[in-house]
Amino acid sequence: MSGQGFGVVRPLPGDGLVAYIGGLLLVCDAGEAAADGLIEALRETAASGGDGRALARRAAQVLAANMAGDPATCAVAGPVGGGVAVLVSGSASASVSTSGGETRLAGSDSLTWADRLISGPVERVELTLPGAGSAHPAVGFEGGVVHGGGLIGDLTDQPSHVRPQGQAADRSRPLTSEMPNTALHMEPDLAPPPERPAERPVERPPYPLADQPPIVQGPPSGAQAGVPHPGPQPGPHSGPHSGPPSLDQPPFGHEQPPFGQEQAPFGHEQPPYLPPQDQPPFLPAQEQSHAEPQQQFPSYDELPPSGNGMADQPQQHMGPPDHFDQPAPPVLGPPEHFDHPGPPPQEQQGDHGDRPLVYGVDCKNDHFNDPRVPYCAVCGIALVQRTLVPYKGPRPSLGVLILDDGTALPLESDYLLGRDPERAPEVAGGSARPAKVTSPDGSVSRRHLRVALDGWDVNLVDLGSVNGTQIQPPGDPNFYDIPPNEPVTIAPGTTVRVGVSRTLRFEAHRG
Repeated sequence: MSGQGFGVVRPLPGDGLVAYIGGLLLVCDAGEAAADGLIEALRETAASGGDGRALARRAAQVLAANMAGDPATCAVAGPVGGGVAVLVSGSASASVSTSGGETRLAGSDSLTWADRLISGPVERVELTLPGAGSAHPAVGFEGGVVHGGGLIGDLTDQPSHVRPQGQAADRSRPLTSEMPNTALHMEPDLAPPPERPAERPVERPPYPLADQPPIVQGPPSGAQAGVPHPGPQPGPHSGPHSGPPSLDQPPFGHEQPPFGQEQAPFGHEQPPYLPPQDQPPFLPAQEQSHAEPQQQFPSYDELPPSGNGMADQPQQHMGPPDHFDQPAPPVLGPPEHFDHPGPPPQEQQGDHGDRPLVYGVDCKNDHFNDPRVPYCAVCGIALVQRTLVPYKGPRPSLGVLILDDGTALPLESDYLLGRDPERAPEVAGGSARPAKVTSPDGSVSRRHLRVALDGWDVNLVDLGSVNGTQIQPPGDPNFYDIPPNEPVTIAPGTTVRVGVSRTLRFEAHRG
């Protein structure tokens, strides 16, 4: 077992050059003009205590300086934290096995070179040149530069790679987990209603909506029977529990019993209902057709039919019951819609193209806004949150990304940034637009960063780039590394560093 970072390293037979120095791996074609520069970059990186990220950066600089002809055939790899950074070019290839599966890279997949930061724990790394043979189990490689067609580093005999002695972990920048909280605050009454899972039945509200027929409910029980609530009805934003009543939020904070069970008022036990002797008992609607004529409950709208043995008498309006535990039929008035978000304005109901629908609010000048912001993003007028009603409408542009060379990317859809974004699967599939970003030091990966829009949020996802992506929140002097393949939401005014030398800035004004 070697103590340089890749466990047992075995060379593969071949006509190229292979090198293993300071825990860093290199294979290249012996006839390449860049071979000497690559070996020198490997030696200098190892001597300075650099890791796989530093090696990939140095190798990219050498390759960029030798771009006169076809891309050079080479591959490098080195440990970074708990993972490994890999760069391949030309006809070389690489394979990295981790506990989550195998990742393969080929230089032929890119016009220049391909690089990737692969998270660990790493079990096996293989770098190969065309025509490489198979490794012999009895042959090991302790280090140096020899002829060969590839290298295999086997780490299955140790839990993780061992760093060169005296080499510290790479913590040049803090992680985003150490970054101050910059999340936007959402008012409780402006939060959009949660999406219900498709497999769960949708519960209808206890009152009819505009496009639904009225719901005829059974008789209420207890103290709620026939007696309207004496207090004013709550408005759409009257308090922390404002909004329309819901089946899962009963009044007075008590759990609502299912239909047919009596509810005792204010926590006292309710005696069973016994109708007065001079009044026929009330029967549910489904049982009235089987009842005797003299036991049918009188209707509010018409007189009892004649000929049923009862004397004709004028219609009488039902007043309050004699006692509170006597149920009475509900009085169905016109439905109330004041607590429901109204339909969007007429101009919002038309064709909105491919813009997604999101919940938002209008300022008094009819500008559609993020419900979490205190001021309109267009005209700057204050948004009085307690008087706003959110609704779903087409999302406007969330701002613009301004690159350091003046290029502006309007945030109307997702973007994929990199050295060669047109060949990325996200662009080929139509889920993101390409944004080509290159750097003279070769620190921008072929497929480096995705800008993903989620609702009103702008998220950054580093796509496993070797040199990483850093963000500088507004008002913070520090840059923070974002973890690979995890979305990180950024606020307006954030500066983003792609690789080593390219930067861009997020501006939210959309005018």
